[in-house]
Amino acid sequence: MAKAGAFVRYHRYAANTVLVATNVADERAMVSMKDVALAAGVSQPAVSYAYNKPSKISAAQREHILSVAEKLGYPGPNIMGRSLRSGKVGAIGLMVMDKLSYAFADPSMIALLRGIGEIGELSNVALTLFPLNNRRIQGEEAQSGQTSLAVRGLVDGLIIPTMPDDHPMVRAVIQQKIPFVVVDSPMIDGAHYVGIDDRGAARQQMRHLLELGHRRIGIVIDRLNPDNQRGEVSLQRFRSSTEMIVRERLTGYLEEAAEAGLGFDDLHIVEAGGFDATVGQAAASNLLNKYPVTAMVACSDVMALASMAAARALQVRVPEDLSIIGFDDIPEAAGAGLTTIRQPMVEKGVYAARFLVDLLNTPPDGTEPPKRKIFQTQLVVRTSTRMLDSGA
Repeated sequence: MAKAGAFVRYHRYAANTVLVATNVADERAMVSMKDVALAAGVSQPAVSYAYNKPSKISAAQREHILSVAEKLGYPGPNIMGRSLRSGKVGAIGLMVMDKLSYAFADPSMIALLRGIGEIGELSNVALTLFPLNNRRIQGEEAQSGQTSLAVRGLVDGLIIPTMPDDHPMVRAVIQQKIPFVVVDSPMIDGAHYVGIDDRGAARQQMRHLLELGHRRIGIVIDRLNPDNQRGEVSLQRFRSSTEMIVRERLTGYLEEAAEAGLGFDDLHIVEAGGFDATVGQAAASNLLNKYPVTAMVACSDVMALASMAAARALQVRVPEDLSIIGFDDIPEAAGAGLTTIRQPMVEKGVYAARFLVDLLNTPPDGTEPPKRKIFQTQLVVRTSTRMLDSGA
């Protein structure tokens, strides 16, 4: 996450409560605001406005200045120094729904962290991870609508990625008026948001299999609710889901299948109950042992790769006997020949961090209208899917 010429400091507070990763720029490689102004052909105040008061200059001029600054390696104004004058602590936070190790194992979270680290304005700012399974962070304070001392005291703003609907910590952040940006979910009126059209992309997943002639299709999802439930999904379970991303993708699968004449009961939907490959492989094995499906759609590449591993263990050939399609296009997908939906996971982090910087740089008496960035997705066809043989 740190750029060349920088190093990373890690601090741990209260035994597994938070992890702070601070990029500390190498002063010998520092580029000044004056250098950026000269290279961009603008005044120094214009460079300052690009970071601190973007409304003072045009969007095109700001993008030009930021592009030149990035090429020169300019990290942006010294936010840490400004914090001494403004009362800010010079840190932003990233909420992690599960245990802390998840942030360093899940490909989507790793990509998000990488994108956040690419923003030059944050090179001198601490990044604090808040694992929400920790009692000190998600406890009585959060349940009663009060943010924990850790959140209030350590960060100026938050990036909230893939949280359940109406999570108590999200409610607490809103009530305490802490600046935040949402990545993927939940959708909150008036909040900055970065995401994709999950339902539309999911329909493309299912459409690909249907166009290949498959009708006996299994679906592997990670979880519909954060309650560790696993196994076959009922219609009631689906309708009670609080996980927006999985709910939207499953809705997309069902809508596309319905247009082909397949109802809910015609599809075999299994919930892994978590996000890692171990539970994913167990879910896929359960499905393959019970139903003679010819294709499987997975709500993530982690689940798809786990399904491929389950098929190998059962001596089911992919794609000769079973077509599998994933979602995300993580680095491991290409090597496995996985057909998948590609989404710009790193770019999500870049936009979320930039939105948050703009929000934090808005004067206290100013207003920052909510920004929304919806990225396009792309079907990437590899070797894990094939046309169904006639009669299969």
